[in-house]
Amino acid sequence: MEEDDTVCSIDARFANEVSALLNPPHPLHLQEYFDNVISRRQCRGIKVKQNGELGKGLYADLDFKEGELVLKDQMLVGIQHCSNKIDCLVCSFCFRFIGSIELQIGRRLYLQDLGVSVNHESDLETFKHIPEDCCRTDSSDGEDNSLMNNHDNLGNCASSSSKERFPLPREVVESLMNGELVLPYSKEFSLPPLVRCAGGCGEAYYCSKSCAEADWELSHCLLCTGESSKSLCREALLEFIQHANDTNDIFLLAAKVISSTILRYRKLKVTHLEEREKCAAPNVSGHSDISLLLEAWKPISMGHKKRWWDCVALPDDVDSSDEAAFRMQLKDLAFKSLQLLKAAIFSKECEPLFSLEIYGQIIGMFELNNLDLVVASPVEDYFLYIDDLPYPEKQEAEKVTRPFLDALGDDYSVCCQGTAFFPLQSCINHSCCPNAKAFKREEDKDGQAIIIALKPICKGEEVTISYVDEDLPFEERQALLADYGFKCKCPKCLGEEQ
Repeated sequence: MEEDDTVCSIDARFANEVSALLNPPHPLHLQEYFDNVISRRQCRGIKVKQNGELGKGLYADLDFKEGELVLKDQMLVGIQHCSNKIDCLVCSFCFRFIGSIELQIGRRLYLQDLGVSVNHESDLETFKHIPEDCCRTDSSDGEDNSLMNNHDNLGNCASSSSKERFPLPREVVESLMNGELVLPYSKEFSLPPLVRCAGGCGEAYYCSKSCAEADWELSHCLLCTGESSKSLCREALLEFIQHANDTNDIFLLAAKVISSTILRYRKLKVTHLEEREKCAAPNVSGHSDISLLLEAWKPISMGHKKRWWDCVALPDDVDSSDEAAFRMQLKDLAFKSLQLLKAAIFSKECEPLFSLEIYGQIIGMFELNNLDLVVASPVEDYFLYIDDLPYPEKQEAEKVTRPFLDALGDDYSVCCQGTAFFPLQSCINHSCCPNAKAFKREEDKDGQAIIIALKPICKGEEVTISYVDEDLPFEERQALLADYGFKCKCPKCLGEEQ
C-alpha cells in the first residue's frame, strides 16, 4: 500500500474519534435504539434483547403461528447489483419495479441488442438510455388492439422453450420501450410511473416523488453524478463508482453510509447552532463536534463490525500460505476505493469517517450482516397470466407476446437482485434448526426484508434463521459458519457433534 497523507494520516490524527465511533454501544443505549426502531415501524410482537455471548437477538413478544409474518424490516442502506440493472428497472430507494411492462421488456431487449456491459465505462451513457416519454402508463379501452394491429412486424414466432434468443427489429423494441406499442392485458399489471432523479444523473429512477426526495436527502445528493450533485468532484465520483463496479459493489454501500452520516451530522449541527445562538454561546466552525458525529453515526454503531480484510473467508483457490498476501490485497483494494471516495465527497467536519479503519469496519459489517435483496419481476407474472388465459384469448394474445418472449429467451424473467443491510433482521441469530426464514410473499413488491415463521413460535422464544443450508452435513455447516466468526451450538449441531 502506498503512503497517502490525506487518507492514512486520518487514522493517526483522529485515533480517539475513530475509537469512539467504533466502540460498541452501551447495552442500555442499544436497547433504547432498537425499542425506538420497533416503535417507529410499528413492528408487532418482537423485541431485541441482549443474548449473552451472541450479543443481541430478536425475540417473540407474542405467539406466532406457522406461516405468520414475524417481521417486515425496512433497509438502512441497499443497492441493486450493477449487472442486474440491465434486466430490471426499479426504484433506487425502495426497489419496486417501475414504468410499465412494456418498458421493462423493451428496455432489456434494447440493452441486450446493444451488448451493453455495465462494467465498462464506455457503455454507461448507453445504459442510462430511457426515452422521455417512456412513463406513459395510462391506458385506453382499446389498448389490446394498439399492438395487435402491428404484430405482423414482429417476425415469425418461435418456441419460448428454446435457449436461443430471437432478436426483434430495433424499431419494434424502441416503440415498445417508448410507449408507442402496448402489449395485450398489460393494464392488469400496472406499475408506478417513473420519476427521474432531480440531480439529473440519469442513473437513479424512482417510483414516486417521495422516494426520490427521501433518497436525495438521505445520501444521493452527495453520490449523484448529475449536474446538480453536491459532491466535491464529479470526475472522482464517477471513478469511484466505476472502481466499485469493477471490483466489489459493497463499496457503494459503504459510500451510502458515509454520505448519510455526513448529511445527518449537518442537520444536527444546524439544530445545535440554532440552540446555541438562542443562548448567545460562542461556537467554533470548521471542526467536528464528536458528540454530534456520534449521534449521526448511531444507526451504524448498532451493527456488528469487523474489518473487511480480516473477516472475508479465504477462497478455496487461495492456499493458506498465501492468506496474508490475500488479505493485504483486500486492504489495498479498500484503500484505493477510500481514496476515490474522499476525493469525491470529503467533509472536513466529518474527517474521522474517512479513516481506513472506519471504512474497513463498515464494509466488514456488510460482509457479516447483509441480506440478499430480491424483488420478484412483474414480467414473469405477466407472461404466466397470458399462458393461463382461456382459448381463444390466449391464442390471440400470444400472436403478439410470443415474439417478445422468444427474444428474451429462457431467462425472460429476472428478479431485482442486490444486497442490503436491515437493522432488525441483522439482529436475528443463526440456528441449523431455525424457526423462521426470510421469504417474499406474493404481496411483497419492494425491497423490505420479510421474515416468516417456519413453525409456531412462543412468546419469549428467540427468533432464528439459518445463515447456511441447514441440510448440509455437520462438518460443512460448521466450516461455512466459521466464516461468520462463531461455532454453532444449536440443538441440531449439539446432537450431531461426536
